[in-house]
Amino acid sequence: MKFLSTHNLKGDIFGGITAGIVALPLALAFGLQAFGSIDSQDVANIGAVGALAGLVGAIMVGFFAALFGGTDPQVSGPTGPMTVITATLISGIWASSSSCSISEVLIVLSITGMLCGLFQILFGIIKLGKYIRYIPYPVLSGFMSGIGIIIIVQQLYPLLGVKSPVLIIDMITQFPSKIAHFDIYALILGLATILIIYLFPLITKKIPSTLIALIVVTLISLLFKDFDKTIGEIPSSIPLPFFVTHGAFFENINWFAVFKMSFIPALTLAGLGSVDTLLTSVVVDNVTKTKHNSNKELVGQGIGNFFAGMFSGIAGAGATMRTFVNMRTGGKTRISGMVHALFLLIILLGLGRYVKYVPLSVLAGILITVGIGIIDYKGLKDLLKIPRADAVVLITVLLLTVFVDLLIAVGIGMVIASVLFMKRASDLVESRYQSSEITKFDKELPWEDEKTLSEETRKKIYIQRLNGPIFFGSITGFQEIMDSIPSNAKIVIIRMRLVPFMDQSGLYAMETAIKDLQSRGIKVLMTIIQPQPLYMLETMNIIPDLIPRENTFKTFEECAEYLQKNI
Repeated sequence: MKFLSTHNLKGDIFGGITAGIVALPLALAFGLQAFGSIDSQDVANIGAVGALAGLVGAIMVGFFAALFGGTDPQVSGPTGPMTVITATLISGIWASSSSCSISEVLIVLSITGMLCGLFQILFGIIKLGKYIRYIPYPVLSGFMSGIGIIIIVQQLYPLLGVKSPVLIIDMITQFPSKIAHFDIYALILGLATILIIYLFPLITKKIPSTLIALIVVTLISLLFKDFDKTIGEIPSSIPLPFFVTHGAFFENINWFAVFKMSFIPALTLAGLGSVDTLLTSVVVDNVTKTKHNSNKELVGQGIGNFFAGMFSGIAGAGATMRTFVNMRTGGKTRISGMVHALFLLIILLGLGRYVKYVPLSVLAGILITVGIGIIDYKGLKDLLKIPRADAVVLITVLLLTVFVDLLIAVGIGMVIASVLFMKRASDLVESRYQSSEITKFDKELPWEDEKTLSEETRKKIYIQRLNGPIFFGSITGFQEIMDSIPSNAKIVIIRMRLVPFMDQSGLYAMETAIKDLQSRGIKVLMTIIQPQPLYMLETMNIIPDLIPRENTFKTFEECAEYLQKNI
């Protein structure tokens, strides 16, 4: 197999260009958000600096992650979570000294991005990719919802055309006083952007609504001749490496302080970017029925972020929406991700001078819709249904993410989840439950009660034994065995006798597996469901909405009788 396969060249080019069209307004918006804490009155043309950083990040990460990564159709670039961390870094740098210059900010940003890339390359070399599966769903849900809330709160200020405080708590507490001084033009443009993004897909989904909103509302803004809250002019070229552009500052820089300031944010970006990317890779696998190389993907992302940092771009990760757009429009190989990056480069070189007209409130409107999309509504909606321990973890991580620190939020969430899991495991031991790895059913070795099935019946069913708890650490194995069920199966019997409990991650994985089987025309039966899993399945209405009660059985003998009568 060639390193760069051209068997789908036409589809890859079209998919890559389409993904690039979707990525353009997002790259501008994420770049602007990253530098949003720097008041444009203090630094001339800060909007242009942010927009250029976003575009450069999208180009560098998009190209190199596609070239060297391990998930063929994946499209990478700046994402909401990565941008929030970058914005926190930049605001901290800017607030650290009254004499801080934009050149110093960009140098620290560059060092942070390059360190992030090196960390990710190291993660790939030491094969950390496989451990991503051990992050529980409540931690991810709380974190992503917190990120979504942060993005929305941060963008309310540029949406209104007013200066934003640096700290999230100040943004919330000062909002009532700030709203009295809003710019009516900015608000109109921002709200128009949001409306177009949500309403235009009702007309057609072939053209990205974010791009339509960007172009249409920018043209409308030109009618407001006295409106000047725009990005500003950006260079129509790729910037030189940071050590060339800002070489004059090197002699006076305290490099120890720079590395000290960069180390933790770089590690946070590397960890979060790795999780974000590999989760997208898993989604790609489910859609394409392929298997990505997680460690190779981490190396590719690391190389991309290293070069993004070198050229003062913001760090990125695998982007789920842009990847889906790429796949839906024909992209299948790594060429599509590279085309997406080259398309953005052409836009920068050819149309960069027109970006200056884009209003800041338009990008704020785009980001608000991104923030709304990031929030995990399913996880929040099910808070009262899921185990109390999972709910506590989710809420704790969400609050810590919004009001304290992103890294602390994930760290504390993992600790709480681990402690609660150990408590559950000890309870199982005390209850004389046996826990073991979930294994695939071997048709050659049926259980004793399965021998009663007639030969004719056996030809039409597939029995899946689940041997152990279904929780965040086992769902990868669970998904693999459920995916292994052949398409010619008419009925699948899921034997639950040895499943003592399910957590939220396992519950959602079970729901997804059942829906997938039913979408393929396969009937699902369950036998001998233990009390805790039964409670969870009923609480979430998987029973009876997905699996009717008449398709659940207290013994396998009852199931066998049902099969004899209904096959």
